[in-house]
Amino acid sequence: MTPSDTINPVVHFEIPVADLDRAVRFYEAVFAVTLERRMVDGYDMAFFPRADGRPGASGALAKGDVYKPTRDGAILYFDVRDIDAVIARAKAAGGDVLYPKKDIGAAGFVAEIANSEGNRIALSQAAE
Repeated sequence: MTPSDTINPVVHFEIPVADLDRAVRFYEAVFAVTLERRMVDGYDMAFFPRADGRPGASGALAKGDVYKPTRDGAILYFDVRDIDAVIARAKAAGGDVLYPKKDIGAAGFVAEIANSEGNRIALSQAAE
């Protein structure tokens, strides 16, 4: 397999949480989505909506002994339509702005926030 054979090698992510109820409330409020809760291999998880055949990876919030929230690990970028509105909802839901909205030219805008669990996540808004 060559790199050109793979469109998107990232297929799934899991965001560590300490309090799943609190994290679900945060993500549902910030991203205006409904997460689906279920147990997977003994771990309590809440899955983001996913549509087969559409761009993007599946993902979940995950609680358990192997899941430790941190600001120091990988940074996940969430594609959003209105970065200012998402930042405002994140603040209202108890999140902190770690890296304010920045214009990155033709690629649009980015920002980073801390979620309810202390993880660093990023926001990306395409240029119009």
